[in-house]
Parts: sequence; structure tokens; C-alpha cells
Amino acid sequence: MAPSYPRNPLLRRSGVYPFQRLTHARSTLDARRAAGEDVPPLVDLGAGEPREPTPDFIRRALSDAVLDETVSSYPLAVGLPELRAAVARWAGRRYGVTLDPDRHVLPTLGSKELVFTLPQVLVDRPGGRDLVGVPQPAYPVYERGARFAGADVLELPLRAEDGFLPDLDAIPAEAWARLAMIWVNYPNNPTAAVASRDWYREAAARCRAHGVVLASDEAYSELWFDGDAPDSALQVADDGDGLEGVLVCNTLSKRSSMPGYRSGFAAGDPSLIAALKQFRPSVGVAPQRFVQLAAVAAWDDEAHVAEVRERYREKLAVLSPGLDALGLQNAGGPASFFRWLAVPDGWADAAWAADALADPATAGLVEILTDGDPADRGSAAYAACLLRAGIVVAPGAFFGPAGEGYVRAALVPTLEDCAEAARRMNVLSEG
Repeated sequence: MAPSYPRNPLLRRSGVYPFQRLTHARSTLDARRAAGEDVPPLVDLGAGEPREPTPDFIRRALSDAVLDETVSSYPLAVGLPELRAAVARWAGRRYGVTLDPDRHVLPTLGSKELVFTLPQVLVDRPGGRDLVGVPQPAYPVYERGARFAGADVLELPLRAEDGFLPDLDAIPAEAWARLAMIWVNYPNNPTAAVASRDWYREAAARCRAHGVVLASDEAYSELWFDGDAPDSALQVADDGDGLEGVLVCNTLSKRSSMPGYRSGFAAGDPSLIAALKQFRPSVGVAPQRFVQLAAVAAWDDEAHVAEVRERYREKLAVLSPGLDALGLQNAGGPASFFRWLAVPDGWADAAWAADALADPATAGLVEILTDGDPADRGSAAYAACLLRAGIVVAPGAFFGPAGEGYVRAALVPTLEDCAEAARRMNVLSEG
């Protein structure tokens, strides 16, 4: 018998990462199709991974940098000065704020690694700061990063009637005394809601008063369907306390269709940036030099961002009739490339859904999407029924208990595939 080696109990308790379940479900259907079963090709509105072509000028910048680097060296945790300067220029153009590239900015390996590791820098259990505030529903990594840093988690409900903004007034005094940091995320994943500059100012002031870091994940800041460009927590820099206690992370993955490049930044309070500079050499997550030089080109150009924003708007226009046909109403905000959709009441009684639920294969998909937990008529069952028709969406429960009753559609397939998804939805609705 093979020996049993130790495992972190948190790994066991965290279960399968939700979007790995979606990958498993897709693979199961692909295998059935390959075996000759009548399974339609998938239109994947599930995972939020951009599939727009990375612009040519960015790819050329990368390849030129690779060819110029005859001797490859380890990248420094502080990043290239050229990239820090490019981020500062972009923040100045976009938000009208002045950042010192050396004190306020730090390149990161995308934003996910920072989201996961930041609590390791800030949580102080011996000092009593052992709590991390996390929105609910939310991107799963906020909670997972907090747990692996040894912190407890305070869920901050996001309710539609509050504009999907957390009610900081509802946090009790004893929780404020334990909080190390609070995560906020706007434009929000999954709800697509936005926060105003005034809200960021009030949140930053509240956090400062309690010695709590306000950490703002703004990965979708450059994508919105209508209205004004979303605001940023960086814009609190113009109040009397500047960026004290505020840290913003952003990434090129969505803005510039560069998810595989893994390039982002952290910006904000110089003392927090200094702490990250102390921590990160031990982790080894600095982007490669050639990726950083490609990132300089990306941050310095806005034309390609406007083009990709318009493509997402076109995709929404062609997908919306299908969503309407199924009664999937937008329950979220105007930004990101997501639609947060309320699952209709009584959906299981519709002919297409009843037919799907009667298929034993659908139960197998539900089991995959729930990691084996019991599920009846929840968001996982709804997503499984759409999977049967070759349409992939993310169950709202992937984002925590508050996501139940919703599904999230990511507008990342091609325009043609979005139109095909809408066609299939219309066919389903016609019974």
C-alpha cells in the first residue's frame, strides 16, 4: 500500500476549484461527441477567459524583446522601470491621478496571484488582525487566498437593491477591530456592477479609520456596455489622505486580450507597495522581462481597447434575443464582459428543461458542476440543462451561496458563436 503523505487540510476542505468543474463537464461532453453520441459542439459562455486575438503590435513587442534578450536573467520583483512608468502614464490619462512609478507601482504576474497572496502580507494573527472581508457573491480566489493565509473570512453581502455594493455600516465594531483588509471588485465579477468615486472615497475613509486596507480588484475596468467609464479606487488620491491604506490591482488580461501573458500591476499606498517588494522575492512571481516590455506597449495604446470594447457590445447585441427568449433577465450592472442573469421562476416546467432533466446524463453533469454535492433545481441544474443543448454558462453558485438563483454568461466566444448560442436558445424556448 502506498504511504499517505500529508496534505494541508485547507486544500481538502476547499474542494475542486469551481471552474475546473466546468472544464470537466465540457470534457465529458466532448468525449461523448467523439464516441459518436449526438452532442452538439459547445458554445462556451462559461469561463471568463478572453478569446479575442492579442493585437499584432503587442505580439511584435514580445517577440522583439525575446530576440533582443540573448542572455536570460531572473526578473526583479520590482519590475522594469519602463513598465512602472507606463502604468503611471496610463493611470494619469485614465483617472487623472499622479503616481510615482518607484513608490506607487509594482508589476504583477496578472492579478490572480496578487489576489491570492496579498492576505499573506497583511494578515497578522498574533496582532489580532486575522479577518478578511470578502464580497458575496464573488470570485472564489478572494476567500481561498484569505483561508490559506490563516485568516477567517467575513462575508460582505452584495444585494441588488444596494447596487451590489457592500454595506460597510453593517460591519460590527468587533469585526472592524479584527479586519486586516477588505476586498472590493468593480466592475464586479459576477454581477457587472460598478462603484462611484464617491463610494470609493467613503469606503477608503471608513477603512482608514479602523486601520484596515481597502484592496480593490479592477480587472474589468476597461470594459463596459453603456454609460460612463467606471471609476477607480485610485481616484481617492485627490483627497486629503491620498492613497493611504488603498491598494488597487489591474491586469492586461481583459483590457488587451492578453490572459496568457500574465501581466498586471498593483498600485497604491507606498507602504503597502514596499511590503509587497519585501515579500515577493521569496515567491518568484515577477513577470518575464519580455512580457513586461510587451505590457509597456499595451498600456501605452488605447485604440485597441476601444475596438475590443465595441466587439463585446456587438456580442451582447446578438446574444440578448436568445437570453430574452429563455426569460434570462439581466440582474446586474453595465460593465465587464459578463451578464449576471436571474434564472426564471418555474424554469424546470418548461418543455426544454423538463426534457433535459429527464435525461440521466443531465444528472451526471449536475454532479460534476456541484462537486458531488446534492443539487435539485438550482443554478447548477439550470446550467446542466443548457449544457445538454451545447451552451455553457457558469452556475451562480460557483460564486458562493449568494449566487444561487443566477447564472453568469461571459461574452467571450466569437460574434458568430454568440449568434449561434442565441439561435439555440430561441429553439429551446419554442419547445
